[in-house]
Amino acid sequence: MTSLLSTAFSWWPGACSTTFTHSEDPLVLPTKSGPSRAFPELVKDITPPCNLNPFLFNGHLQTAWTAVKSDGPPIHYKRRTFESESAGIEGHFTVDFVVAAPSGLAGKVAEDGGPEDDGLREDPLGVGHTSLPPRTTYFTEKEYEGLGSDDGKPLLITLHGLSGGSYEVYLRHVLAPLVVQTEDDASSRGLSGGDWECLVVNSRGCAGSKITNSILYNARATWDVRQVVKWCRQRWPDRPLFGIGYSLGANILTNYIGEESSACLLNAAVIVSSPWKLEVTSLALQRSWVGMNVYSATMGKNMRALFERHREQILENKSISEERIRKLKYLHEFDREVQCATWGYPTEGAYYRDATSADSVLNIRIPVFVLHARDDPIACDEACPYEEIRQNPYVVMCATSGGGHLSWFELGGGRWHAKPAVAFLNVMAREVDFGRLEPHGIPQMGPRGGHKTSFVFEPMRRKMHIPGSEP
Repeated sequence: MTSLLSTAFSWWPGACSTTFTHSEDPLVLPTKSGPSRAFPELVKDITPPCNLNPFLFNGHLQTAWTAVKSDGPPIHYKRRTFESESAGIEGHFTVDFVVAAPSGLAGKVAEDGGPEDDGLREDPLGVGHTSLPPRTTYFTEKEYEGLGSDDGKPLLITLHGLSGGSYEVYLRHVLAPLVVQTEDDASSRGLSGGDWECLVVNSRGCAGSKITNSILYNARATWDVRQVVKWCRQRWPDRPLFGIGYSLGANILTNYIGEESSACLLNAAVIVSSPWKLEVTSLALQRSWVGMNVYSATMGKNMRALFERHREQILENKSISEERIRKLKYLHEFDREVQCATWGYPTEGAYYRDATSADSVLNIRIPVFVLHARDDPIACDEACPYEEIRQNPYVVMCATSGGGHLSWFELGGGRWHAKPAVAFLNVMAREVDFGRLEPHGIPQMGPRGGHKTSFVFEPMRRKMHIPGSEP
């Protein structure tokens, strides 16, 4: 049916072609009712035709349109500050849980910059924030302690892109249809009021959160999402867990899933606009004027702003030079000055090579659906691990001819990527019987495909200054 629709609408202005990359030896997914299904065929069946805004006819225009103000779906959050449990990576990070819109907003517009939600606006743990995103308040201690339950609602764990957070429009387009309220009495439907529960793990220092030592995050920063997944499994032992990551968050999520391999606690995941081979994407940006002076410069500016918000804490690492940071312009320069100094990498190239998620693809052992635009000017097509995906039956990629980076704008302001992402998550949660899923007999990758920690953690301990430790 999908292929017929694609053919019928192929003449439509803005119509994009879609190609699917997967193993020739497909993973077979048992269903709760009916015959088993080959993973690639299931993905093709739930992926709608990709018809984008014809006025945004290339990847640059699609990507640039994200700078145009768009409120997007109004998602409401309750925040909790977590303390890291990872040795040598101490500090705090925040998690924003999707909640139903408060009754006090009845008749008001819950748009960005609109009425703020009523609720606790001070961190009960005392860590605090630099700002709170729209429609975000804190859990009270009583609310937080009451989170555990034995319900079987699916739970989605989200990782945002570089310097972003739970407020990002691209991720709210996916969350909104999952948590739409299906009953008048939202209180009987859990936190969100809908069929799914969802949360967003904010990278350290992002979405107005504070950092409590010199550690920001990097493209290999899998420790916080690992802690959240374990915490979710303990709080909700009967819930199926799913993940979705965007851009840098997609790279982190892929590394996490590959590191965990067959022990991963997630049932399935979606990867959107991942940069994959970071050295390749960085060099591709540096090859063109637009890549350097628009994309790399914008991302570098965003990271410098992140530095300014957390300047006092970051500079507790004496390996970091404030003078050099204030002179830098591009993203790779920021990575050279901050990431290398923080984590002990000798060059940004060494950091990029170690942080690549392309190798992690080979160790994935849960169903993973990848969405990629071949005209993405930031997560370029040449960095996409086509061959690695063909080697692993647990991974299926849909690549569209257009869409840009985290964009896929349709006429009317919709985002196409939300349709296949939501459809995939729903079919995984409702139809696939993970209890009967047999492991596919493929070999594990070598040592670097497991926990990729041998390079990073020792240099990190040697060079990084952690507040309270000996200089």
